[in-house]
Amino acid sequence: MSKKNIDSSLLDKAITFAVHAHSGTERRGKSFPYIVHPLEAVEIVATITPDQELLAAAVLHDVVEDTEVSIEAIRDEFGERVASLVASESEERIEGKNKEESWHERKQAAISRLANACSDAKIVAIGDKLSNMRAIYRDYCEIGDALWSRFHTSDPKEHEWHYRELACALSELKGTFAYEEFINLIDKVFNNTDR
Repeated sequence: MSKKNIDSSLLDKAITFAVHAHSGTERRGKSFPYIVHPLEAVEIVATITPDQELLAAAVLHDVVEDTEVSIEAIRDEFGERVASLVASESEERIEGKNKEESWHERKQAAISRLANACSDAKIVAIGDKLSNMRAIYRDYCEIGDALWSRFHTSDPKEHEWHYRELACALSELKGTFAYEEFINLIDKVFNNTDR
C-alpha cells in the first residue's frame, strides 16, 4: 500500500513555532512539557478535518494567551485566518482583576464568544477543550476533588458550569467522535460528585 503525500508545510511550521514559544514551560500540575497539550489538541482536530490552517491554529491556540507572542506575530507568520482562529481561543485579561478574581467573568466571555463563533473556531476549540477534559478526568480518577486546587478557582461547581456551558456552545459538533468523548468525560467527572 502506498502512502499518500500531503502538504503539511504550514502545520510543520506551526508545530515548530509552538515548540519554541512554549519551550521550558510545564503543563500546570504536571511534570511534562507544555507542548504536549497543543500537540494533543491538533491530533483531536485532525479527527475532524485535514484543513492545515485549522490544524495550525490548534497547535498555536495557547501561544498568544500563555507566552510573549502577539497575535500580530501569528498573523505575520501564518496569515489572517490562522490568527483569527488563535484569537478566538485566547482569553482576554480583565483589567484590575487577577486571574482568581476574574475567573468566572473570563470563562463567561469565552463561552459567549465561542457560542457565536464560526464552525472553524469551534473545531479548533474542541481540540483544546477535549484535551483539557481528558487531563481533568485522568487527574480526577487519581486524586479526586484535590484536583480543583490546581486551578484559579477551586469550586468544582464552577468547573462543572464551565464545561457544561462549553458543551452547549460546541453542540454544533454533535456526532463527531471528539464532541461525544467530551460529553462523556464531562459526565464521568461531574456526575460522580456530590454537587
